[in-house]
Amino acid sequence: MAAVLLAVPFGLTLAAPAAAAPTPTPAPPYIDHVTWASWGDLKSLRVYPTPAGRAVAGQLLKPQTDIDEAWGEVLALAPDADLPGMRDQFVCHFRFAEFGQPGKTSWNLEPWRPVVDDQTMTEAGCNPGGLEEPF
Repeated sequence: MAAVLLAVPFGLTLAAPAAAAPTPTPAPPYIDHVTWASWGDLKSLRVYPTPAGRAVAGQLLKPQTDIDEAWGEVLALAPDADLPGMRDQFVCHFRFAEFGQPGKTSWNLEPWRPVVDDQTMTEAGCNPGGLEEPF
């Protein structure tokens, strides 16, 4: 890493490390495929991220454009997923799944879950209204 020299009064020179280059955001696609599954009478959309999707999801700071791109990919694969609360569940998974359960096979979104605020969604582990289904 190159140093940056700073001249200050009285002939004192300080060396500060150069700023590190930002990590490039992996390019889309972020979603490999999606499938609908049933758990009794309840439906669940399984969202399978690509390696790039996992890499972006694993970054602490994600540009909103990446979240919007990824959700757009979900809707392109499953237009019927555009239901109340589904985007919020997806955003929660996109923000936190790779920290809480790295490499989890799929991010599961359920239209039967209640629509809640961001804090409640996060406290519920992205699964408000009950535990994640067992299948």
